[in-house]
Amino acid sequence: MHNTATMLIELGAIILALGLLGRLAGRVGFSPIPLYLLAGLAFGHGGILPLQASEEFTAVGAEIGVILLLLMLGLEYSASELVTNLKTQYPSGAVDFVLNAVPGAVAALILGWGPVAAVALAGVTWISSSGVIAKVLGDLRRLGNRETPVVLGVLVIEDLAMAVYLPILTAVLAGAGLAGGSVTLLIALGTVGAVLYLALRHGRLISRAVSSDSAEMLLLVVLGLTLLVAGLAQELQVSAAVGAFLVGIALSGEVAEGASALLTPLRDLFAAVFFVFFGLSTDPSDIPPVLVPALLLALVTALTKVATGWYAARRAGIKGGGRWRAGGTLVARGEFSIVIAGLAVGVEPRIGPLATAYVLILVVVGPLTARWTEPLARKLTGRPETPVEKELAAPEPAKV
Repeated sequence: MHNTATMLIELGAIILALGLLGRLAGRVGFSPIPLYLLAGLAFGHGGILPLQASEEFTAVGAEIGVILLLLMLGLEYSASELVTNLKTQYPSGAVDFVLNAVPGAVAALILGWGPVAAVALAGVTWISSSGVIAKVLGDLRRLGNRETPVVLGVLVIEDLAMAVYLPILTAVLAGAGLAGGSVTLLIALGTVGAVLYLALRHGRLISRAVSSDSAEMLLLVVLGLTLLVAGLAQELQVSAAVGAFLVGIALSGEVAEGASALLTPLRDLFAAVFFVFFGLSTDPSDIPPVLVPALLLALVTALTKVATGWYAARRAGIKGGGRWRAGGTLVARGEFSIVIAGLAVGVEPRIGPLATAYVLILVVVGPLTARWTEPLARKLTGRPETPVEKELAAPEPAKV
């Protein structure tokens, strides 16, 4: 009874603190992710007041948070949209991978962490934060800008690439050889291909089978299906996160919209728990030794993300400041960098502190680069934006 009471007190304190931190972040127009990570650092191992009784429950909540993050991401896209983005944006996706994954891999090798850590750190520096970027676009009222589809296209390519990258990372971390890793990758590719085919050909039937007029039944069916598929995917070494992402892709139309509305509060709660848990499992004393590498890596990959967005916007025919806005918007890293680091800490514990510091830096810098990259570029080049370029970069007119 004493342990149960302590666990409830700790959980209540954690959730209450998350709510207060989220409100504080909302008031200053900022992402709450850095505050969640800092809260975890303060109350984790080596922190001010370590929590003990609720650690196991928080770990399970963190796993659910990752699954819901990927499910909600999948619900945002239909299979046809994903296929179209793959056809039109794959060159930008390739440039994104080379410019942003390579610095992470090189940094891990320079630090002497070995090839396994290099694969993991490459993913940490590669993937932008869809959640933070979506919020920034809304806050800056750029959702209708001409360059915004380019930004979203790059994010979609990254999200799809995770369906291949995460199984590879899981196999590498598990110590699977070439044969084992190849089998895992083939299973992942086959699963992704099968889900995309079913979603394209029979998406309406799948959605109809899941659909319900009762919000309670829809919530239970979608959540239960997601957890079941995520568990099966984990058993196949494909990654629970990828399984959840594929469930989201398979659902479309009114079912996806209804499920998204119902699951958003749960996603927000468990995603916050995930960030706190990552902070809880990181000893603050481990961060100072990796702070300089994190700062250097953040500087390099902020510049490479700006270059990625600039290239993608140029390729899409965007002119003038829109190219710089696209680049600055892509800088933020967040949830998926932490997910990847969370998978890798069992093999290379030093990735955890480095990823925490790295994400804290770029989740703060990202909204600033989104706002100021374009004015700074104009000032440095001394070239004002022409009226034609302003018109091309202006938001699309609202549709009646």
